[in-house]
Amino acid sequence: MSDVRVIIQRDSEREERVVTTGTTAADLFAGERTIVAARVAGELKDLTYEVQDGETVEGVEISSEDGLNILRHSTAHVMAQAVQELFPEAKLGIGPPVRDGFYYDFDVAEPFTPEDLKRIEKKMQEIQKRGQRFSRRVTNDEDARVELADEPYKLELIGLKGNAANAAEGADAEVGAGELTIYDNLDAKTGELCWKDLCRGPHLPTTRNIPAFKLMRSAAAYWRGSEKNPQLQRIYGTAWPSRDELKAYLDFLVEAEKRDHRKLGAELDLFSIPEELGSGLAVFHPKGGIVRREMETYSRQKHEDADYEFVNTPHIAKENLFVTSGHLPNYSDGMFPPLEFDGQNYRLKAMNCPMHNLIFKARGRSYRELPLRLFEFGTVYRYEKSGVVHGLTRARGFTQDDSHIYCTKEQMADELDSLLTFVLDLLRDYGLSDFELELSTRDDSPKFIGEDAEWEEATEALRQAAEKQGLPLVPDPGGAAYYGPKISVQAKDAIGRSWQMSTIQVDFQQPKRFQLEYTAADGSKQQPVMIHRALFGSIERFFAVLLEHYAGAFPAWLAPVQALGIPIGDAHVPYLAEFAKKAKAAGLRVDVDASSDRMQKKIRNAQKAKVPFMVIAGDEDMTAGAVSFRYRDGSQENGIPVEEAIAKIVKVVEDRVQI
Repeated sequence: MSDVRVIIQRDSEREERVVTTGTTAADLFAGERTIVAARVAGELKDLTYEVQDGETVEGVEISSEDGLNILRHSTAHVMAQAVQELFPEAKLGIGPPVRDGFYYDFDVAEPFTPEDLKRIEKKMQEIQKRGQRFSRRVTNDEDARVELADEPYKLELIGLKGNAANAAEGADAEVGAGELTIYDNLDAKTGELCWKDLCRGPHLPTTRNIPAFKLMRSAAAYWRGSEKNPQLQRIYGTAWPSRDELKAYLDFLVEAEKRDHRKLGAELDLFSIPEELGSGLAVFHPKGGIVRREMETYSRQKHEDADYEFVNTPHIAKENLFVTSGHLPNYSDGMFPPLEFDGQNYRLKAMNCPMHNLIFKARGRSYRELPLRLFEFGTVYRYEKSGVVHGLTRARGFTQDDSHIYCTKEQMADELDSLLTFVLDLLRDYGLSDFELELSTRDDSPKFIGEDAEWEEATEALRQAAEKQGLPLVPDPGGAAYYGPKISVQAKDAIGRSWQMSTIQVDFQQPKRFQLEYTAADGSKQQPVMIHRALFGSIERFFAVLLEHYAGAFPAWLAPVQALGIPIGDAHVPYLAEFAKKAKAAGLRVDVDASSDRMQKKIRNAQKAKVPFMVIAGDEDMTAGAVSFRYRDGSQENGIPVEEAIAKIVKVVEDRVQI
């Protein structure tokens, strides 16, 4: 046997080691139970991989992003094996890891029931305890077709090899552009084949390396995401490096369910999505309208203070406008079909920027007018597939707080710097504070238009503006808009979920396509830089995020009812009505519960409605010219003089603080 020199990489430390030929990655990390795979020259490998001379090998921890994906994809294989042991006629679709879990699609005669999921999970536990080995085997297209002749969906993936990633979500976990591989699940003692699946890998060494998992639910899903294809049954599950982490995740899901904006929207009478209107089209009720109005009013004032100019544009336009902008050639799947009248095709607008370009172009512009900041609460319409529509967070009709800024190249850096600061400060005013930034750039896809030099200049300007904020900057290769790179603000809510909020995009292409120009100081005609910016993303989505962030208990400045008078008895109703009158004169939203319910029920109702201030009055309060405050957490403050009580509520509202 000859010697092999390898370098073991651990964070910033490098250890050179001499080993014999045939040494595996598992040998290099013997005894390190949290290492589940290896990274060699940037590629993930099974621990059975035999290291080669001169290679740098890095262990992959199970708790890392790659490690979690390997854990979850391995668990998806165990689930698929369990399904086929219980339902021998089931045909396999795709089973990739996804955020916080995994799924696998199956073609079965009947949808899975909750009882089926219990049986499958029990069978998975049996397979896990058997300690079956995941064994990688290289094959070729011809042999794979023979071996998987009874799996029609796998045969289809083989035929798509090299393009599988574009053919279906998660397909690249099964078939890539390189060699074709099958993973066998082998009996730990005899080596006998127990099950197999077409897969790129890598996988855990054995099923015993799966510490904790749970099946969550089943749902229907079209093969390769197309309604033209057969409808399969998808089972979702989750897997974690420890039982404690699994329990923490399940507890998190319980809390997230309590905060679901669709549930809270109905309970608090804020909005609804009537079937008569259609999926993804919401109506705001009076209480939700108050919250939305306050959100918009504060945003409008801040924009006015920052020298934005307000505009309005129609909801439809001639189709050719979106050809000029490049949206129809590049974004047609996200637009509703054309409306034909007067011999022309019109489109519901999916974005506001083409119309803002027309406003800029309506007359000659001078460099003295720049930067020109146009702003609109503009309602747009996007054709989202029914499977992805989700309450207010993924809708078909929504209103963007949309801004388009036209500036010179010399102004671009300062404008991006001040714009990003403006965006983050305004989000903080709404109660969000934990941010990271994502920089989305182009890749080699033909969807991106424009010259490389333009993209490099725009990307670097965004990068420099982002770095000045001192926040984490996460790369997103290939995630740019077709016309330019973008920065997305990612904000974490009260339970740690990350939401994409504001986006800022630098665009050299639309000014060119619309032939926008301004007169420079030397009299020459120049093309402006266009900066796209949606601060909330959409008002509906931001409403949903805040609703879940606060679990419905909005801070007083946003709350539909800021204070509710609760009389101890009927004799105290007029006194609280007078309090409410004075409070309303001070600009507050105050009601009095004059119903026949007992006081304790009125308090429970106010708590369910998540009213910030419950204002209670009885005989002693009337005699003293005072009221008592009861807060949402059950604490109480007694004997507050009326004027002082009103001033206190006003101060909480003005300071936009949570109580």
